[in-house]
Amino acid sequence: MMQRLVDNAIAVTKESVKTFTYESLNNIVRFINGISALLLAFLPGKANILEGIHGWELRPTFRGPRFPRWMENGVSSFNQFIHELSVDSDSEGSSVSIDYGEEYSDEDICPASPSSQSSRVSRSYSMPRQWTGWMWIRYIFYWILFPARFLLGLPGLLCRSSYNRSATPSSAPGSSQLSHRTSSLNRVQFLKDHFIQRTTDRRRGVIEDLHLAIEIFIEAVFDVVHKAAHFVLSPFDALRTLFGWFSSNNNRVQDTHGSASEASVPTATLGDDDPVPTERNTSFQALNTDARTCQDVITELGYPYEAIHVITSDGYVLLLERIPRRDSRKAVYLQHGILDSSMGWVSNGVVGSPAFAAYDQGYDVFLGNFRGLVSREHIDKSISSRQYWQYSINELGTQDIPAMIEKIHQVKTAELKLSQPDIEEETNGDQPYKLCAVCHSLGGAAILMYVVTQRIEEKPHRLSRLILLSPAGFHEDSTFMFSVVEYSFLLLAPLLQPLVPGIYIPTKFFRMLLNKLARDFHNYPAVGGLVQTLMSYFVGGDSSNWVGVLGLPHYNMNDMPGVSFQVALHLAQMKRAKRFRMFDYGRASANMEVYGSPEPLDLGEYYGLIDIPVDLVAGRKDKVIRPSMVKKHYKVMKNSGVNASYNEFEYAHLDFTFSHREELLAYVMLRLLLVEPPPKQSSPKGLKLKKKGQQVNS
Repeated sequence: MMQRLVDNAIAVTKESVKTFTYESLNNIVRFINGISALLLAFLPGKANILEGIHGWELRPTFRGPRFPRWMENGVSSFNQFIHELSVDSDSEGSSVSIDYGEEYSDEDICPASPSSQSSRVSRSYSMPRQWTGWMWIRYIFYWILFPARFLLGLPGLLCRSSYNRSATPSSAPGSSQLSHRTSSLNRVQFLKDHFIQRTTDRRRGVIEDLHLAIEIFIEAVFDVVHKAAHFVLSPFDALRTLFGWFSSNNNRVQDTHGSASEASVPTATLGDDDPVPTERNTSFQALNTDARTCQDVITELGYPYEAIHVITSDGYVLLLERIPRRDSRKAVYLQHGILDSSMGWVSNGVVGSPAFAAYDQGYDVFLGNFRGLVSREHIDKSISSRQYWQYSINELGTQDIPAMIEKIHQVKTAELKLSQPDIEEETNGDQPYKLCAVCHSLGGAAILMYVVTQRIEEKPHRLSRLILLSPAGFHEDSTFMFSVVEYSFLLLAPLLQPLVPGIYIPTKFFRMLLNKLARDFHNYPAVGGLVQTLMSYFVGGDSSNWVGVLGLPHYNMNDMPGVSFQVALHLAQMKRAKRFRMFDYGRASANMEVYGSPEPLDLGEYYGLIDIPVDLVAGRKDKVIRPSMVKKHYKVMKNSGVNASYNEFEYAHLDFTFSHREELLAYVMLRLLLVEPPPKQSSPKGLKLKKKGQQVNS
C-alpha cells in the first residue's frame, strides 16, 4: 500500500515538473518570437524583402509557417523532408480527441510536441476571461492532479474499449455498418501513417532538441528517485532485482557490441547498368540532422542517377552528377554559383527544377560541382587546408569546367558509339551530340572564362549555347555593403589570406547548429522573418529566401560548400577594376609568368572570340548582381559581334535556382530547344572500308 502511494506521488510530481518545464520553455519561445515580431514591425524595407516568400506568418504564434503554394499536394516532394509543423498551443478544444470528419485538416492530424500526454491535455483547455480566487485554486489543483487522474483512469478506458470491440456484432458483407467501419479503419490508418511520417522526420530544431532533452533528463532523475524509494521500502526485492539485472547485462554485452551506428542495407541505384541490390553500410543520423545528397533527391523522385568522379589537372576530385539519357543526342550542363552545389538545380521537386524539366524534354542532364567542399576532396589525402583553398575563379574556369566538360565529351561519345555502332567518326570538330550550358552567378563567370581561354588556346569548348542566369563578372554597380566588403578585402588581404584560406564553418558542431537553427527559423516565423530581413540587409536588400536556403541539406554537419579567400578577393578585384578580368597575383612578375603581361587578362576584350549564342538573364530585384551589370555583359558582347540576347524577370538573386518560377523555367527550356540535336547519320559499311583503303593507299 505504501509502495503504491509513493509511486503515485512520484508519478504526479514527475508529470507536473514536465508540464511546468515544457510550458516555461514554450513561454520563453513565445516571448522571443513576439519580440522578433515587434522588432520586425519597426524595421524599414521589410515588405520588399519578405515579398514573394510565401508561407511566412509574421504574427507571434507558436505555429510554424504553412507550406508555400508550390509545395502543396506533393508538388515539391524534395521540400517535404524539412517540414514538420508543431501543434498550435493556442488552439481551442482537447488535443487528445481525433476528428474523423471528411476533411483532414492540419490541426486534426498534426502530432503533439515531444512532451508527456498529460501536459498535452492540460495545455489544450482555454482559460475563461474572468477568474475568481476559488477558480484559480481549483484550476491549479486540477492542472497538478490531472496526470494522476489520467494514468489511473487509463486501465478502465482500455477495458471499456476492448469490451466494446468484442461486443460489436459482425454484420453482413455490403451493409452500411461494415462500410462505416471500413471507412473508419481507413481513416485511422491514414492518421497512423501521418503520425509515423511526422515522428520519424529526420530533422529537429534546437528548440525541439531542448524539449526532448529536458524530458529525458526529468525521466532519468525521477527514475533514480523511484528506484531509491523502492530500495528504502523494499530493500530485499531491490537487491534481488539489482543482482538479476547485473547478471543479464553481462550476458548481453557481447551481443550488442558494435551494432548501434551502422547497418548493412540492401540497396540498388536507379540508372545503374545492373541494378542488383548490393550491401551498403548506412550510417544513421543520431542527432536528427538531414544529410541528404543530390543522389537521394533524384532517386527518391524516381529518376535515374549516375555519379562520375572527375580529377582535374591540379589533383582536385570533383563530383559530376548525372540524370542519364544515354542514347540522347542533346545534353545540358548545369553549373551552380558561389556557396552552392548541384542541389540547387533539383531543390524544387519534379515540377519546378531545371534539371528534371530538361530531362523530361529528352536531355541528358549533367550537374557540375565546383571544388571547395569542407571535406577537401583531393588525390593528396594529406593536403593541408591552406593548400586546398589556394585557388581563385581562374581555377574554376580553367581547371574545373574543362575537366568536367571533357569528361562529358568522353562519356557521351563512347555511349553513342556503343548504342549506335554505325555512327560516323567525328570530323571537322563536329560532335555526335549538342551540349548546352545553364549557369548561375559565379558559374556564369567561370563558363565565360572557360570559353574565352579555350578559344585563345585554339582548343574546342564543345558547347553549342550558353544560358547565363545573373552571371558574375562586372560588379562596380553594387550596394554600400558590398563596397565596404570590397575595401575590407583589398585592405586586409595580406593579413587575412595566410590566416583564413577558406570561408566556411570548420567544425561539425557549428554546422549541426546551423542546420538545426534553419529548422527553428521555419518553425517560428517571426524569428525567421527577422533573420531573413537582417541577412537581406547584409547583402544589400536582396529579397531572396536566404533563410530557406540555409535549410537545404548540402549545409549539413558532415559537409558543406565553402569559398576560398582568393575567390572572394578575385571578386573584390573585379569590382575595383570595373572590368571582368582574371586574378591579379599582386606582382608584375607573377602576372607576367601566368599571363605573359604585367596585368591580368581582361576577358571582356576577348568576347569577340565567343562563337556560340549567349542568353543573358537578369533579375530586377537582384541586389547581388544588379541588372545593369548583366546588361554590361550584353553590351560588350554585342559590340564584339557575339550573338547575344538579354532578358529580365522580377527575381532576386537566389530565385533563379531556389524558387519555383514557371516563366523562367519555360524561358530556359525554350532557349535550349533552339539548339537542334545533330541528325542521325549513318554511313554504309563499304564506304567506310573504301575510306580506310584510301587512307592506307595514300
